[in-house]
Formats: sequence, structure tokens, C-alpha cells
Amino acid sequence: MTTILVTGGAGFIGSAACRHLCSNPNYRVINVDKLTYAGNLASLRLIENAHNYQFIKSDISDDGAILKTLRESEVDIIMHLAAESHVDRSIDGPAAFIETNIIGTFRLLIAALEYWRELSGAKRDSFRFHHISTDEVFGDLPFDSGIFTEDTPYAPSSPYSASKASSDHLVRAWHETYGLPVVLSNCSNNYGPYHFPEKLIPLTILNAIEGKPLPVYGAGANVRDWLFVEDHVRALELIATKGRPGESYNVGGRSERSNLSVAETICDILDTRRPRAKGKRYRDLITFVADRPGHGRRYAIDISKINRELGWAPSARFETGLAATIDWYLENEWWWGPIRRQRYAGERLGAAKRGPA
Repeated sequence: MTTILVTGGAGFIGSAACRHLCSNPNYRVINVDKLTYAGNLASLRLIENAHNYQFIKSDISDDGAILKTLRESEVDIIMHLAAESHVDRSIDGPAAFIETNIIGTFRLLIAALEYWRELSGAKRDSFRFHHISTDEVFGDLPFDSGIFTEDTPYAPSSPYSASKASSDHLVRAWHETYGLPVVLSNCSNNYGPYHFPEKLIPLTILNAIEGKPLPVYGAGANVRDWLFVEDHVRALELIATKGRPGESYNVGGRSERSNLSVAETICDILDTRRPRAKGKRYRDLITFVADRPGHGRRYAIDISKINRELGWAPSARFETGLAATIDWYLENEWWWGPIRRQRYAGERLGAAKRGPA
């Protein structure tokens, strides 16, 4: 069996990766997660008793504990997803993003390098450190042209994207300086089931269900490329197992939509799934709010490299994936209900002009 250690495996993308990988009997999955506010073991209920799955509560910044796990579990691949990831939270409180995304990645690299140096033969040759990052490290694009490639210069504009750019550079440096066999990937905006309800799509779905305002920043013109999370984790598996050491791969959904268009599409689907009383439309709940500082105009991903080298392409159309996501939230209040009742869920973030330390 190939043993894959997934950091941040109780988060949105991490839990999807664990569920996907555990469906393959040739993989053994070790989930290492600190269980911060967005880490939720309920997202792993489907596999919690699987013979090829194990959860370890640990902090990636504790390189001694991580090294111990690597040795005891004889890990073949590290899939590094642990990160603070909400742009708005990074504006209000950047310190956690520096500590986790930069210092945490540095500590994880220390453990990975020491472990890799202890390996020999085929196990040493096949070992991979897969770092998962974001398209936001590239900055933004004009509304009418351009696309991010693997060679696009970095130009982060938020504390979040700056911290991820820093971690990307650290991972590349550990490859160039020490020879650690790494692969990197930069993805566009993910969506799907088990998404913590502070991001645009789950927040809009759940606010609509509860008859609350649907906040849209500015005029809603900012454009993002949307990637169904189950498509993303298929790509992650390919990159981790077949990607070339030292290379990076862009992963996108080929589904550019403005934020307003996303909110309106959610409303239109809910009109058919769970109509409001007295013939009211969900679009009537859309509320335009002050834009956040440094809000990128447009992100677009060129996926030709991963398609050409690894044969990957997204399978979900945006409208189909979004409808499936809405149906999941309608049917799974057991998962999101407790989160919504917590104080911080759904609050307005990222409005500060200058984030505190």
C-alpha cells in the first residue's frame, strides 16, 4: 500500500481528498489536522471507520511530532493542505496566516527533509512532498483578457495570498537547495459539499435557506474560476503520484463567473428546489455591501499543462456541480447546523482597512 499523509485533512479540500483517497484500497491515508475552527471531523464520518484511514490530531508546526508520524507510518507521500485560507480573515487577523502558512510549512519541510534523507532505494526515489496552493498568488487579471499559467509572475495582494506565495517559494527552495522531491499545484476557487459556511457559495446557500440577506461585495463584478472539489482531488491524486519532481501544475474548472452571477444562479436553483412563500424570489435577498480592500478583479487558470502531462480535465459543469452542492446542503443540516449556530459563522469579515496583528 502507498501511505499518504494529508495535512489539514479535516478541512474542506482536505476531507474531500481523504474521502477520495480512501476509496482506493491501495492507499493508506493518515489525516493530520490541528482542528482549528474550520476543521471538522464530521466531514470524515463516511470513512472514520475505514481500515485504510487514521486520524492524528497534530500541528504541522510541531516538526518533532510530524517526523515521528512519518517514521512510524512509513509515509510515501505528503499531501500538504493545512492552511488558513479565508482572505477576509487574513485582512482582519494576518498573524495566524503567517504562523500556519509560512512557519507551519517551514516546520513541515524540516521534518519531511529529515525523513526523506533516512529513506533508501525505491522508497526514497518515489517519495513526494506535494504542496497545494492557490491561484491568488498570481495577483489578478483584467476583466477582458489574460490567463494564469505556471510561469505567471507572483503578485499577491492580500495577507492570505502573500502567505501562500511565501510557502510556495519555501517548497521550491527545499527542492533546489536540498533536493527534496516536491510537486506543487495552484488551484482556482473550490466549491462543493462540506464547505465551511463563510465562503461565497455555502454562505449564500445557507443565508438564502434561512431568509437572510445575501451579501455581495461591491457591484458583484469580480470574476473567479470555479472548480468542483471532487474534480480537484482527482487532480491532486495525479499530481502527487505522477507529477514530475520540481514542477508545478495549475488546476482550474474552466468556469469563470462573476460573484453576482454565482449568487443569482444559486437563487434560481433554490427557486426550483425550495420555493419561498408567497411567490417571492431568492434574488430579492441579494444585498450589495462595501467591497473588501484589495479585492482581485478576475482570476483565470490555464490547465493545459496538467491536461497534457497527466490527462486531467474537470468533469463537472458549473451549473451541474452547483446544483449538486445545493442539494447536499438542503439534505445535510446535521453537518452545517451546528456550525451556523456558532458565533463566528457568517459574520462580516475583511472590512478593516488595516488588519490588526
